[in-house]
Amino acid sequence: MSSRLDPPTSAPGRMPIGEAIDRLVRGGLPLRFTAYDGSAAGPPDAPVGMHLRTERGLAFLMTAPGDLGLVRAYVSGDLDLSGVHPGDPYDALVLLKDNTRFRVPAPTEALQLARGLGLAHLRPPAPPPQEHLPRWRRAVEGLRHSMVRDAEVIAHHYDVSNRFYEMVLGPSMAYTCALYETPDATLEQAQAAKFDLVCRKLGLQPGMRLLDVGCGWGTMVRHAAREHGVHALGVTLSLEQAEWAKAAIDREGLGDLAEVRHLDYRDVVEDGFDAVSSIGLTEHIGVRKYPAYFRHLRDRLKPGGRLLNHSITRPHNRRQETGAFIDRYVFPDGELIGSGTIIGAAQDQGLEVQHSENLRLHYAATLRDWNRNLVEHWDECVAEVGEGTARVWGLYIAGSRVGFERGEVELHQVLATRNHRDGRSDFPMRPDW
Repeated sequence: MSSRLDPPTSAPGRMPIGEAIDRLVRGGLPLRFTAYDGSAAGPPDAPVGMHLRTERGLAFLMTAPGDLGLVRAYVSGDLDLSGVHPGDPYDALVLLKDNTRFRVPAPTEALQLARGLGLAHLRPPAPPPQEHLPRWRRAVEGLRHSMVRDAEVIAHHYDVSNRFYEMVLGPSMAYTCALYETPDATLEQAQAAKFDLVCRKLGLQPGMRLLDVGCGWGTMVRHAAREHGVHALGVTLSLEQAEWAKAAIDREGLGDLAEVRHLDYRDVVEDGFDAVSSIGLTEHIGVRKYPAYFRHLRDRLKPGGRLLNHSITRPHNRRQETGAFIDRYVFPDGELIGSGTIIGAAQDQGLEVQHSENLRLHYAATLRDWNRNLVEHWDECVAEVGEGTARVWGLYIAGSRVGFERGEVELHQVLATRNHRDGRSDFPMRPDW
């Protein structure tokens, strides 16, 4: 992205923006920062540069200190990066994370800085259109994790553009962690390996019935039907996903085995399924809803049936809200917790947990490959959804990769059974997959 200097526009007597940045960063910036007023900070020979192009960008930084202000300026095009591609700013994020230590100024110094940069910049600009409402304002759409509000926030993230997702996710259209059986596996090979692992853990055999909740574009449904002869039903809250999945089922001639409905998982009334898969749904339902969630899925299973829950987790079991960027731009109302809480909630609803597996590093590799796809198709992605949205995705995917690599987030598959009344689980003495 461009790092050219726009003409200086700072008023006489104003503090240079670069000087203000220098005062707020302990030990200095690891990258080269330049601003529209002609000022600069950081080493001139740094491999990564950041250029603040406009006064609106400065207002974003001053009125939302921290990540949110930076994201607003970046998504709006008021802040540019050089030395990295906007579809994969991974190197810039690692550099900043490892080498930047901001300090909080005392109130008197903060006032001095604000006056020096111009008090007029304390009037917040309108946020970019990609930004969702803050949590407190979403209350008008219904209680958190109510059916109405869940449908709205799911549409915010997933109903972007099926063509955009095709370019970023690749032919599998799988928006969940893949499984890299070898270091040189392609993304498509890794996604196929993930779905096959899920099928093997569930013990799927021809003629069995599978329910896939939060089915996305129907990849698990189609894989189970095509590769294992299973009668598979998938449900998703995203209308665009459901329509794409139905078309894919028709193209592949799987209509006699596979079905996808535009439906909330809570509205599935059929029961007696041999297996239930939930791949990437738990992050959206809310920790307080876990008891009802696992109870509902348990009730869909026949005795001896298996449930596979695949979800992003935290490395601890403390309640912690997601950061402002993820909540406003990526997964509104999303919630993460440790695998211990998920396991405990499943057990409390009468499910016997048979196995748990952490695929954290596999998700880091998946995100790396999504960034590569975004870079490869950048111009077409920008034409499809606009540069601001494309920037959001490049930043989100690369930032998530850093989080998985550093162990700040994990990915767990938890396998459980609904046992018979006499305690039989129909599960082998040892895992057989």
